Amino acid sequence: MSKPRIKIPSSAKAGEVIEIKTLIQHTMETGQRKGGDGKLIPRNIINKFTATFNGKEVFSAKIHPGISSNPYLAFFMKVAGPGEMQFTWVDDAGKTYSDKKSIKVG
Repeated sequence: MSKPRIKIPSSAKAGEVIEIKTLIQHTMETGQRKGGDGKLIPRNIINKFTATFNGKEVFSAKIHPGISSNPYLAFFMKVAGPGEMQFTWVDDAGKTYSDKKSIKVG
């Protein structure tokens, strides 16, 4: 799996609403497809996404098998002040992917 991609403004004004876009490479295996040996490939999807700002959750999503591979999520957030965004994805295998981005207020 590769590193998540995140598009977020590097700076914003206090009170401004910004859009945050995320994408992570993941096969999102539904458990319904068969491999070359004819056996079902076990389900392994990203099932949870969480975004926090300065330690407070600002967005979360439970993800289900209907989402395509390489899930893309976008959301809006009102910026109260400078801080750090933490993004976390968790898959069925228990693997956690995370990344951080800072926002300056000026």
